[in-house]
Amino acid sequence: MKKIIIILAAALVSLGAFAQDAATPKYGIKETKFFSTPKVGAYIIAGYKYSDLNPQTFGDGFNCRLIRAYVDGSIYNDFKYRIQFQANGEKPHVKDYYIEWARFPEFSVKLGQFKRAFTFENPMNPWDVGVGDFSFLVQKMAGMGDRLGEANMGGRDQGIQVQGDLFPIGKEGYRLVHYQLGLYNGQGINKADVNKEKDIIGTFQLQPVKGLYLGVFGWKGSWNNGEVDLKRERLSYGLKFDRNNWTVRAEYAHAIAGEVEQSGAADALYVTAGIPVTDWFKLYLKWDEFRADGTAATSHDMYSACANFRLHKNLNFQLEYRYHNNPVAAKLNYNDIWFLAYIRF
Repeated sequence: MKKIIIILAAALVSLGAFAQDAATPKYGIKETKFFSTPKVGAYIIAGYKYSDLNPQTFGDGFNCRLIRAYVDGSIYNDFKYRIQFQANGEKPHVKDYYIEWARFPEFSVKLGQFKRAFTFENPMNPWDVGVGDFSFLVQKMAGMGDRLGEANMGGRDQGIQVQGDLFPIGKEGYRLVHYQLGLYNGQGINKADVNKEKDIIGTFQLQPVKGLYLGVFGWKGSWNNGEVDLKRERLSYGLKFDRNNWTVRAEYAHAIAGEVEQSGAADALYVTAGIPVTDWFKLYLKWDEFRADGTAATSHDMYSACANFRLHKNLNFQLEYRYHNNPVAAKLNYNDIWFLAYIRF
C-alpha cells in the first residue's frame, strides 16, 4: 500500500510539472505549442445604387462594394497577426498585413500595413459605420481617395505604430486614456517610400465615462505624386459614443492652406446618430460636409437616413436615402438611393 501511495504521489508531481511546463512558454525554434488556430473568414458587401445626378453616367445599377478575406491569430498570446485580401476591383490586392506585440494593454507595437491612426471613423470596419460609406472627412482627409489626388488606399499605409490604454477606472474596468502614435511611408498600401520622408500620425483620447471618447488627431507628412512632394498637415477633433446600441459620432478636420497650390484650408465635418428601434432594427441619421477650399462656394453637403436590418451579427441589410447640395456638381441638388446587403462568415 505504501508503494502505491508513493507511486501515485510521484505521478501527481510529474503531472503538475508537465502542466506547469505546458503553461509556460519556452522560446526557441523547436517550440510548437502556444499558438492559436488561425481564424479564417470573409465578408461581402453588394447591392444596388441609384442617383439622379446624371442618369447616363450615375444611373441605377447593381454593384459589389467589397469582397474581402482574412486570416488572423496569435502566438504565445503576446504576438498577434493579420492578413486581409480584397478580391473585387480592377486588381485583387493585399489590404492589411501586420504583426503586433500586444502583451500589455498599456503598450503595444504594430508593424506592417494597417489603418492610419487618423479620425475615429477611419479605423472602423465597414460593418460598423452604420451608413453605406465612410464620411467625406475620411474619404478626403484620411486616404480613401485623398484630396491631394492619392488613389483610394482604404485609409491605410505601411509603417510602425505604438498604442495603449491607460488608467483603468473602477469596477467597470474601462480605461481613461487611449493613445496611438505611428510612423508611416506616406505613399499608401503596397507602395514603397518614394521621397524618403515619413508621415507622423497620432491620437490622444479620453474616455471620461464608459463608451464616450473625446479625441484629437494630428498628421504631419507628405505624399509624392510622381513629380513633386505635396505636404499633408491636418488636425481633427471629435467625439464617439457607443453604448447599449446607441451611437453618436461627430468629427471636424481641417488641412492647412497650401497642401494643394492655390487652395485654401480645406475642412470637413460630419455628425452621425444611430438610434436603436428594436434589437434588429437601427436607424442612422447623418449630416456630412466637405469644403474643398474652406468656403461655402466649395461646400458639398449631404443629408442621409439609413435603415439597418441586422437580422444576425453576420447578416445586415441597409436602405439609405441621400440628399446632396453640391455647387460644384453638374446639378446643385440631387438624390441617391442605396440598398446594400452584408454577409460575413
